Amino acid sequence: MFVIGAILTFAINVDLGGAINLDLIGYILMGAGVVVFLIGLVLLFRKRQSVTTVHSGVDANGGAVQERRTAQSTDPTL
Repeated sequence: MFVIGAILTFAINVDLGGAINLDLIGYILMGAGVVVFLIGLVLLFRKRQSVTTVHSGVDANGGAVQERRTAQSTDPTL
């Protein structure tokens, strides 16, 4: 998005009769590209941990019982 915005802003000089300002659209696309890039970096470097615990056993009637629990943590100290 950033590259397309830069191309619209700096490389294309077309007059569309004042109805559409390609420079403004280019700046908007460049800003959106920077925001998407920053959000991607934050999500990439965010540490997540998931722990799954499985308990198996037999109930009072002799049937098999399996319990599964999953816990997620976003604590960076883990």
